[in-house]
Amino acid sequence: MIKFGTGGWRAIIGDDFTRENISILAKAMAEKIKAEKADEKGIVIGYDRRFLSKETVMWVCEVMAAEGIVCHFVNRSVPTPLIMFYVMQHGYPYGMMVTASHNPALYNGIKVFTAGGRDADEGQTADIERYIAAVRPDAIRRIEYPQAVERGLVHEFYPMNEYIDDIMGKINMEAIKNAQLRIALDPMYGVSETALGTILISGRCDLTVIHREHDTLFGGRMPAPSEDTLGMLKTSVLDRHLDLGIATDGDADRLGVIDDKGHYLHPNDILVLLYAYLLQYRKWSGPVVRNIATTHRLDRLAAAYGETCYEVPVGFKYISAKMQETGAILGGESSGGLTVAGHINGKDGVYAASLLIEMLAVTGKRLSELMAEVSAQCGESYMEEHSCRLTAQVKESLQRRLFEEKELPDMAPYEVDHVSYLDGCKVYFKNGGWIIARFSGTEPLLRIFCEMPARVEAAAMSERWMGYFGISG
Repeated sequence: MIKFGTGGWRAIIGDDFTRENISILAKAMAEKIKAEKADEKGIVIGYDRRFLSKETVMWVCEVMAAEGIVCHFVNRSVPTPLIMFYVMQHGYPYGMMVTASHNPALYNGIKVFTAGGRDADEGQTADIERYIAAVRPDAIRRIEYPQAVERGLVHEFYPMNEYIDDIMGKINMEAIKNAQLRIALDPMYGVSETALGTILISGRCDLTVIHREHDTLFGGRMPAPSEDTLGMLKTSVLDRHLDLGIATDGDADRLGVIDDKGHYLHPNDILVLLYAYLLQYRKWSGPVVRNIATTHRLDRLAAAYGETCYEVPVGFKYISAKMQETGAILGGESSGGLTVAGHINGKDGVYAASLLIEMLAVTGKRLSELMAEVSAQCGESYMEEHSCRLTAQVKESLQRRLFEEKELPDMAPYEVDHVSYLDGCKVYFKNGGWIIARFSGTEPLLRIFCEMPARVEAAAMSERWMGYFGISG
């Protein structure tokens, strides 16, 4: 079973993530590339630190080589956004990254990027799945990896310097050098330390790094920078009296932040802060794009500057496409991914962290101060998030009740403005709050997000929905 969700194909190692299925996907991609006559330049492939990631690239290369497709193999573990950057910068038709991003350690997966370094959209992934369905496993041929290298069908290289230099060219490094910031970095046993560490040290930051080892089990934690997983980063910031704590997920496309007072900043807070910074200090103008499960404070901030906030389904491909369509200067999601106009067409935790540090350096203010200022501009609101693990039977029942019968619990005393089924089921309240229930595109989960003016309201509404549908998170 090879099915693409919002973040590519992800599966449990040894279950569906096997050499046989990886080879089938490689064969399908090779056939697609050849059918489109896009094989002249070959394909760019990279990997993260997960179990079997490097081996997976080598298996892909062996199949691609047998089909005459040259694989440009980034031969050290790197951030996902580096692959997107290189595909975009050098005009490759396709790229692939072996990663399961922030999923648990028992998962691995493959992301596919198309021209411009974009996440493959639904049309592209549906096309890949059609090619997959046509592959006969007994027709898959391979050239052993050393022979493929010797014959020039695999080109090993490491474009880290180019990626780092591009980011440093877009960030105010002089301001960062002058600020003498003290920062803790938690790569969460992932791949961000080389890139982000180089940028911070070049900016003369006093840098402390934790969880830098290569651990395919991610220290027994989810490699996702959430409040629950950043306890040691918080301790580092408080014990050393640092200005900032930064964490990135396993493949470094998402960002987590601890402020100078040891408070975890939700990704929604980071989006609001950076949008305000681009408007106020960089003097940029333009709309912002968020997904359907991300804070509406962006809407209020945009309106205050005469700008527009656009809402799209979950999946960064929708954000990057809408940014291109509207000329938006920032796009992001509540799970920690964001991008800025003029950078890559996808999320990048390394660039986002660099811009956040520039914000501290340029403003000369502490992160807690900046957060208070932006809250005064666009108001306070509180987000509750729940991930409810489901059996196949429960999922089928919920799909029927939510999207066919369109059942909803009683919303009193809140007045409903309207209901959307753009992606999941989202109820908009007239008080500016909202709640959404949608199935994850990467795990067997129902996700519930609720944003309300008061924390107790968000918690109560979330509990009401979970109780009504008989689930727990």
